[in-house]
Amino acid sequence: MRVAIVHDWLYVLGGAERVLKELLACYPGADVFTLFDVLSDEDRAAIGFEKSRTSFLQRIPRIGKIHRALLPLMPLAIEQFDFSGYDLVISSSCAVAKGVITGPDQVHVAYVHSPMRYAWDLQHQYLSGSGRLKQLFARLLLHRIRTWDAISGLRPDAIVANSAYVARRIRKAFGRGAEVIHPPVDAAPKAAGTPRQGYFLAAGRLVGYKNTRAIIEAFKLLPDEKLVVAGSGPEAGSLRAIAGPNVTFKGSVGDGEMRGLMAGAGALIFAAEEDFGIVPVEAQAEGTPVLALGRGGARETVVAEGPGRTGMFFDAPEAQSIAACVNAFLANRSLFSRENCQTNACNFGSSRFRQQFKALVEREMERVRFENHSPLEVQRPLRKQLALAG
Repeated sequence: MRVAIVHDWLYVLGGAERVLKELLACYPGADVFTLFDVLSDEDRAAIGFEKSRTSFLQRIPRIGKIHRALLPLMPLAIEQFDFSGYDLVISSSCAVAKGVITGPDQVHVAYVHSPMRYAWDLQHQYLSGSGRLKQLFARLLLHRIRTWDAISGLRPDAIVANSAYVARRIRKAFGRGAEVIHPPVDAAPKAAGTPRQGYFLAAGRLVGYKNTRAIIEAFKLLPDEKLVVAGSGPEAGSLRAIAGPNVTFKGSVGDGEMRGLMAGAGALIFAAEEDFGIVPVEAQAEGTPVLALGRGGARETVVAEGPGRTGMFFDAPEAQSIAACVNAFLANRSLFSRENCQTNACNFGSSRFRQQFKALVEREMERVRFENHSPLEVQRPLRKQLALAG
């Protein structure tokens, strides 16, 4: 069986690239296709492949820096790949990868991290602050992108969502259901003996939608508590300017140091509305509770009630709401244990991901084989059963 794996683009190592690594572990030797690839040889080796097959966008100078401006070309570029020699095509998509074109004898399974958020539910946030002429042009462009995105969402034989939250967004955008398989995050048993260091942690890219500003402002209301901020991004300078003396910035840190900061924190504070959110699961894998905004994927990864609780939720990404949650946590910190956090994180391990994903692919291939090779009179009863079940 020849397998192709299609990834939107490769210019940084993030959560989507971790999923790509697991997909390659499921299907060793699969060919990797992507719009452009500017990773180092070391980064490719870390994911699990040596060379990718790229689109015409690869030839554009500084593509890794300017690719967002080339969004109008991406649907055309992804449709130019020829998969006629493959039995199974797997796409890993937060933008256009799910829109590849395959034939009736091929199986295409799309792992969707999110429908294009800037074209759908976050359009108004992305356009805020732009001039009137720029907004008009952007709205026309995003309308065309939405139309293509909705049509291309019907192309895969099956769609896998990385969370129930994303599955609901897929139903609204593409009008079809999706099976949920959470991304892989492995626990680290060594964290059990790590002492707490008496600080709270905010981790991730310092960009607006992460709401790190609200976390920092919350600690102005908590002068006796310490906050460590790990990560870099365009808001780093302005965040440092508003931070009080109880806030420490670590800048960009490696995976090992980040996991160490998580293990030593009293709790991670996570104020973004993410589609899934790997960082809260990583913190729990290190045995650390999570105080999270009660929206999006965090609702599926943080346990806020019962004897096995692993965190708490706050209602809004605002300083007062976050500070109130921190105070409530401090008053009830004995309810949270490293063991509970790590037990919950084990539900998101890589072995679980591989098992679930391969089982889904096998079911889908069996279904397509049945439809392609069974007489219509044999198919009708099964189709009727599926219609009644759905």
